[in-house]
Amino acid sequence: MTDKQFQDAVRGLERGDFSRSEPLFQNDLPEAGQRCLIIQWYEAGLFAEEPEALAEAFTCACFLGYTTVAEYLLNKGMDPAGGFKTGLNAFHWAVNRGQLGTSMLLIKHNAPLEIKNMYGGTVLGTAVWSAVNEPRGEHLQIIEELIKAGARVEEAAFPSGDERVDTILVAARR
Repeated sequence: MTDKQFQDAVRGLERGDFSRSEPLFQNDLPEAGQRCLIIQWYEAGLFAEEPEALAEAFTCACFLGYTTVAEYLLNKGMDPAGGFKTGLNAFHWAVNRGQLGTSMLLIKHNAPLEIKNMYGGTVLGTAVWSAVNEPRGEHLQIIEELIKAGARVEEAAFPSGDERVDTILVAARR
């Protein structure tokens, strides 16, 4: 672990290079005593002077679906909204990418549901848009869970253009 490697990672996280940052989150096996680089750096205190980078690391963990890393950071006091430098926060990215486990973790930690992204969409709005335009993962179940958690259905585009999504939204509007 070098200072240069950490500083390169900070720059990448702050630029939103989330896919390129994935190796920093891999191989996190706490039960085997093995922690990923992000947690190693956190435990070494390197993020103490880089709070924005830490918030983006949390958002990146949510984007990539590294739920154990996200949970670790939440348990250390991380704001469940995470970083917003990309225009979407941790919850927007989790739902966009279809990360059901991470989305459920954020619901459990009372991450804000109605916060708007740079496009003006809420978390539910982002999930609906993603289910229609970039379907992956568990978008339909995520939409259902967001509604159960109290997301405002009227904030989602309707009709969405996807019959399955619209069925969920109609049922929730009743």
